[in-house]
Amino acid sequence: MNLLFISLGCDKNLVDSEVMLGLLDAKGYRIVDDETEADVIVVNTCCFIHDAKEESIQTILEMAEYKKEGRLKALVVTGCLAQRYQQEIFEEIPEVDAILGTTSYDRIVEAVEEALGGNGQMRIADIDALPSADEKRMVTTGGHYAYLKIAEGCDKHCTYCIIPKIRGSFRSVPIERLVREAARLAGQGVKELILVAQETTMYGKDLYGEKSLHKLLRELCRIGGLRWIRILYCYPEEIYDELIQVIQEEKKICHYLDLPIQHVNDEILRRMGRRTTRRQLESIVGKLRQEIPDITLRTTLITGFPGETKEQHEELMEFVDEMEFDRLGVFTYSPEEDTKAADMPDQIPEDTKEERREELMELQQEIAFDQAEAMIGREVLVMVEGKVVDEDAYVGRTYRDAPNVDGLIFIHTQEELVSGDFARVKVTGALEYDLIGELIS
Repeated sequence: MNLLFISLGCDKNLVDSEVMLGLLDAKGYRIVDDETEADVIVVNTCCFIHDAKEESIQTILEMAEYKKEGRLKALVVTGCLAQRYQQEIFEEIPEVDAILGTTSYDRIVEAVEEALGGNGQMRIADIDALPSADEKRMVTTGGHYAYLKIAEGCDKHCTYCIIPKIRGSFRSVPIERLVREAARLAGQGVKELILVAQETTMYGKDLYGEKSLHKLLRELCRIGGLRWIRILYCYPEEIYDELIQVIQEEKKICHYLDLPIQHVNDEILRRMGRRTTRRQLESIVGKLRQEIPDITLRTTLITGFPGETKEQHEELMEFVDEMEFDRLGVFTYSPEEDTKAADMPDQIPEDTKEERREELMELQQEIAFDQAEAMIGREVLVMVEGKVVDEDAYVGRTYRDAPNVDGLIFIHTQEELVSGDFARVKVTGALEYDLIGELIS
């Protein structure tokens, strides 16, 4: 039976999708990429911000049309939107046969079979579950890198964020399960492992009574075949000495951290429900750069939070200029229902949010372009991602670049390279966010 799987949203959602694909493949479903050929369609949704919610709804509606036409036998909706709006989906889109919540994805086969059985609308949405991570995943990232989700849920309860209500409380996956999964991925050819969770730095606190990301990293570094281990979503206030030490000592761990700070003004941070002040953020960034001089720091910001004044925005601009983050993304604030921030007074007009976002990104572009220029003449280790069509060139990434969010390096060579290979490259030019280089024999 033919099955089309549509995965929307973040890399954490992608891991869920890959687990579901592996389970369905093991049951004999034939995975296709054309909706007109599908007997079953599964849509794994996101609803983190308004745009993601709209994309998810539109995708479900488009797939429901195939059900109306009679070709499609079953339509299953999973993920965040399914968890949050179960009843509304069933009422507004009756073509949906089954709903699977955020932490029930290991029951995808059951949901699909129930949907095919025509037993009425079915829902499975236990928010407190910790699905098994022991199934073989169908890696969809090309095979040479993969994400490892080390925890579910979040306990931070930032005032703008709905994640705790749709993903539940923070639950770490036991070290032994993660090591087994990582070893399996390495056996499938994965060379870069990217650790993700709503917050990676709190890993293990619930299971072992103390933050244990450093212990997990030590175990992962022992797995043969892995060359790079990258860490995303590290809350800055939770960075601790043992974590810094393991990054220093273990050669497989990329000197790269993603630190979502969201803002820098103390009053805005307090109203966001964040746990840091500007002074603390400056101290954390300074310590990381002192202890790991070649570290690459990525961060994300929210602009236009309710009540943000022009002066507070200018303070954020000043901070970005001073800190010179290596990588930076900016989101305009999105009011999400059932969050405290959505009910706060002094909501900022959309055009003002966008103007402030553009100002921040223009400033960051200058910083990023200067940093790219400074790379010229350096030799770097590059993971090859693929060939440039009709050119004697390949595209790859350095340790400074996470896939799909950071820059690339274009490698000019007549030699044949393979995706997933590592190559020594001399940087010869810079092109905005990307680099140009030549293969070193």
